[in-house]
Amino acid sequence: MAIRSTKVVFNGAQGDELAALLDLPASAPKAYAVFAHCFTCSKDIFAAQRIAGALAERGIGVLRFDFTGLGMSGGEFANTNFSSNIADLLQAVDFLRREYEAPSILIGHSLGGAAVLAAAGEVPEAKAVATIGAPADTEHVIHNFHADLSRIEETGEAEVTLAGRTFSIRKQFLDDVRAQNIAARVASLRKALLIFHAPLDQTVGIENAARIFDAAKHPKSFVSLDTASHLLAKRSDALYVAEVLGAWATRYIGASEEARDADSTEDVTVSETGKGKFQQRVSSGPHRLIADEPESYGGMGSGPTPYDFLSIALGACTSMTLRMYADRKGLDLGRISVTVEHDKVHAKDCKECAEGRDGHVDRFQRTIHIEGGADPALREKIVEIAGKCPVHRTLERGAAVVTKLA
Repeated sequence: MAIRSTKVVFNGAQGDELAALLDLPASAPKAYAVFAHCFTCSKDIFAAQRIAGALAERGIGVLRFDFTGLGMSGGEFANTNFSSNIADLLQAVDFLRREYEAPSILIGHSLGGAAVLAAAGEVPEAKAVATIGAPADTEHVIHNFHADLSRIEETGEAEVTLAGRTFSIRKQFLDDVRAQNIAARVASLRKALLIFHAPLDQTVGIENAARIFDAAKHPKSFVSLDTASHLLAKRSDALYVAEVLGAWATRYIGASEEARDADSTEDVTVSETGKGKFQQRVSSGPHRLIADEPESYGGMGSGPTPYDFLSIALGACTSMTLRMYADRKGLDLGRISVTVEHDKVHAKDCKECAEGRDGHVDRFQRTIHIEGGADPALREKIVEIAGKCPVHRTLERGAAVVTKLA
């Protein structure tokens, strides 16, 4: 399934503009997720990209963002702490809730995993939480400061080198981290939990996964990452997590999808998404689609236009009608495809239009393709049968449209 990544921004907890990417499936998402990256990382690390992509391929939209002061986001990292990270995460949730739909899934890597465990209780719409190499207590991150720890305690601030980069860490960060109680929040989670952890993780030991697992209530699952590194540096490890997480996540959005589908009828319902000027959510029984206008008309180009849908109806009906005819007559026709072009022309320039028409008319031109070609003796018959397509006849005859206000 094709996916598309859209750059978005929203205000973080401290008022700074946070940079984010929203990875979306080609059709209307079944659900949404938020991905929180590891300590001092960014939304653009390969693991985050691949996991978001795998979920989007399964119909789940994923918002991944840079915390305040990291990546492309604004603000000063020195002014942040674990509590502000949680607040940023909840701002990301609010952005999705406001602009699209509240997330059903929360995913966190390393300290981002601890953040989603801490924040999950404040996201009632979330049904599932997944962590990757997460610490069982946030004070674990302090171990990364090594000799700089005493300097931070004495002077109130120090430069710390992490993963080859220098960050300014203040004492308020240490105090905030020490005040957290992740285990208590895990115990009251009441959501499905999936824990990924590598037994040989040198940054966050495997005992952290055991503590999180023991504190959690069912349903809970653990997946060993064997020889993977903490940052999932090997492509194969990131892909493995992405595939397992994608399959697991669909289980916990399935119930809401089934309930939504049970309430649906065979009628077509079209409603504004609230995103952009024209974007519409289209429901037809269990099917979900998006309609929009091109950017040149003020839309976002996120889906077919209304006239595109009309052309789709004509093309699909034509192909189905020809297939039914071929099967009934025992004709060995190759795969059928239909190209439909639509434009508005003046009636006097439309030789196919009925006499007496004036002004501009809508003109649909079909081009029928038969894989492997068609017997010359059948060509005229194929065109004749195409003209019997019910949608074709509806367009030619016209239809009564009755409108009422609910």
